[in-house]
Amino acid sequence: MSARTKSAAKSDLHRKHSAIVVDGVERAPSRAMLHAVGFSRADFKKSLIGVASTWSMVTPCNMHIDRLAKEAAKGIDAAGGKSMIFNTITISDGISMGTEGMKYSLVSREVIADSIETVVGCEGMDGYVAIGGCDKNMPGCIMAMARLNRPSVFVYGGTILPGCVGPEKKDADIVTVFEAVGKHANCQINDKELIDIEEHSIPGEGSCGGMYTANTMASAIEALGMSLPNSGAQSAVGDDKLIDCFDAGAAVLNMIKLGITPRDIMTKEAFENAITLIITLGGSTNAVLHLIAMAHSAGVKLTIDDFTRIGKKTPVLADLKPSGKYFMNDLVKIGGTVPLMRMLVEEGLMHGDCLTVTGRSMKENLKKSKIVYPKDQTIVQPLDKPLKKDSHLVIFRGNLCAEGAVGKISGKEGLLFSGKAIVFDSEEKALQAILNDKVKKGHVIVIRMEGPQGGPGMREMLSPTSAIMGKGLGKDVALITDGRFSGGSHGFVVGHVTPEAYVGGTIAIVKNGDPITIDAQKREITLGVPAKEIAARLKAWKKPKPRYTRGILAKYAATVKNASQGAVTDLDVV
Repeated sequence: MSARTKSAAKSDLHRKHSAIVVDGVERAPSRAMLHAVGFSRADFKKSLIGVASTWSMVTPCNMHIDRLAKEAAKGIDAAGGKSMIFNTITISDGISMGTEGMKYSLVSREVIADSIETVVGCEGMDGYVAIGGCDKNMPGCIMAMARLNRPSVFVYGGTILPGCVGPEKKDADIVTVFEAVGKHANCQINDKELIDIEEHSIPGEGSCGGMYTANTMASAIEALGMSLPNSGAQSAVGDDKLIDCFDAGAAVLNMIKLGITPRDIMTKEAFENAITLIITLGGSTNAVLHLIAMAHSAGVKLTIDDFTRIGKKTPVLADLKPSGKYFMNDLVKIGGTVPLMRMLVEEGLMHGDCLTVTGRSMKENLKKSKIVYPKDQTIVQPLDKPLKKDSHLVIFRGNLCAEGAVGKISGKEGLLFSGKAIVFDSEEKALQAILNDKVKKGHVIVIRMEGPQGGPGMREMLSPTSAIMGKGLGKDVALITDGRFSGGSHGFVVGHVTPEAYVGGTIAIVKNGDPITIDAQKREITLGVPAKEIAARLKAWKKPKPRYTRGILAKYAATVKNASQGAVTDLDVV
């Protein structure tokens, strides 16, 4: 046995991975490299704890995360570990939305997971903190945690504060800007008003301010047990978020001491808790895609049918944007998610015995917290007066989506829509048709060739859905797509249509004028064309050539699974 192997074998469990990299005479070159980045000799006897920072000046969601990463590093060092900060990439959905660049968005989730796995695995880190801001950061971080199964804690970068627009000084956010484009096209606002909205809706750092995908996933991860209490419901600015980061560093060391790893926490029951919380909050359809992918990485079988099962008994309680009145910051002000989760545990809607990164159960964490909602608050409704008695996340089947589709049906847009198809083979063509008044009342807009393989990358349709709202057509048209939606989308919209058009799903052969019915009560989407006609169209259909033949989009299209499987790229998915 070599000196290094003997040393590693004798090492304490708190250095299970780093000892292999730095212990023994033969590892002197490794230690020499680390001396150059600030290690002392004493540091080689400490747990090596990484800080995966998604910092970038690409987007306000992540522009402050370098500051948060440094605070997490302080927490690690103060708790007796040795911190090491490293970066991942990030992209901005809000900036790339409606362009070819948006095809890289969902792809970035895999790149982030792969890059964290690569660095932590390569450098022999014993554990790590991951800090995410924009929505793909979060599932990417958790997927890496599940794969590596080393003690780790997720920290949410925090929600943005609302902007302030117009003479009435109304609160605003990114969706305000997207919908203003439609209003401008409809001559409801002029150039000056549009510029005011553009310049004052995004005041600074933090993730988009409604119950959109970022805040949805932050809340889901907290309910999953992978972040500290209320980490998912904090502003990006202020002392609470800095304290959260510092405490997360110490929490990783505690997990190492207690022998807790992510897969001990990410059980089927924990994922059920995450689904329950995001339903009560009115969260994004993207959560279906991401939670299934996260569960897959953890070796937990989670399917779209679990969302239906849990959704039948779980009400929508929070009046949050995009369908409701309030911003995430309003929920933060009244106490965040902890009082809501306490109520859900007490009523038996969440599993209180699930382990969390604190080393305590969910129930113990909630009991320890003294936070309660003010009596006069109107943001979170009581269980006996829900905004909707069951889930707004509706899993559809039918001859247009035999393997599933996902809609966000708040009830405000109705539960049934029948209309004539108006078909587009790209998001851009659909958007121009909406803005140019070619989409009329009674239309079911069909946007296809935007699926995981066909896009590739499954772009979000926030630009078309916002244009629909801005044009005043929110209650008069519906939209279905094999792409997906931003958490900011609302209206009668259904995404994740599977099988997608590129692989010959029924959506590929829909023609202008075909009758389509979307029934949220029966959970069915029906193309009103005889079965023989559908079969004939499918027989005549020819698969198009790939849009990309090189680079990351080509590799993604060649490996990605369908939306109902979480659009994962692992090879073991059947």
